[in-house]
Amino acid sequence: MQYLKLIQRMQREKFFIFSLQELLIIFPGENKKTLQNQLTEWVKRRYVLRLKKNLYEISEKGSIEVIIPDLHIANRLYLPSYVSLETALSIYNIIPEVAFGVTSVTTKVTRVFKNNHGQFSYFSCQPKAYLGYQIREYSGFKVFIAEEEKAVVDFLYFRFRANRRPDFKEERLDKEILKGLNWKKLLDFCKFYNRQVLIMAEELRRYIRC
Repeated sequence: MQYLKLIQRMQREKFFIFSLQELLIIFPGENKKTLQNQLTEWVKRRYVLRLKKNLYEISEKGSIEVIIPDLHIANRLYLPSYVSLETALSIYNIIPEVAFGVTSVTTKVTRVFKNNHGQFSYFSCQPKAYLGYQIREYSGFKVFIAEEEKAVVDFLYFRFRANRRPDFKEERLDKEILKGLNWKKLLDFCKFYNRQVLIMAEELRRYIRC
């Protein structure tokens, strides 16, 4: 396949992140081995950027500058996953802005990926707790991200699992935003983890009422 053919199709469909398998679906007439070799060559020439093994990004995105949100990249790097924890809490202004990469929840094993876009951390949960997320649009890209209530519960659970019981005052949690959350929904989400998370959520509820 000619590189020009690839970028024209990808730019037209705004499909800038892809795997070899996805390319074979888009271009069914292409030979898998040949396409694999071409990708290797295009990576060397930096026509295509490798985000991780078998996940690539088109470097030429057209005349209009396209910035792929890190949140969308996080979703694509490790499937299934949704953005949560400190990143989601920061987006919802529940905690001050953070700058140490994107944090996500997954049903797979805990992993960390680093590439040109930064660091992407994934924390493993049981399948029953993999819920409470929604699809939102950022800069024209769809992103799976935790609801406000689930982001808080995920934060409490993974802090507890890491033996780092959160100090609510030190975390600079925004009390007014927390007061506006759906606390019935939040406490229901706790039940998908364990009783300790429910206890911490109740402590947090008492803290924001002070």
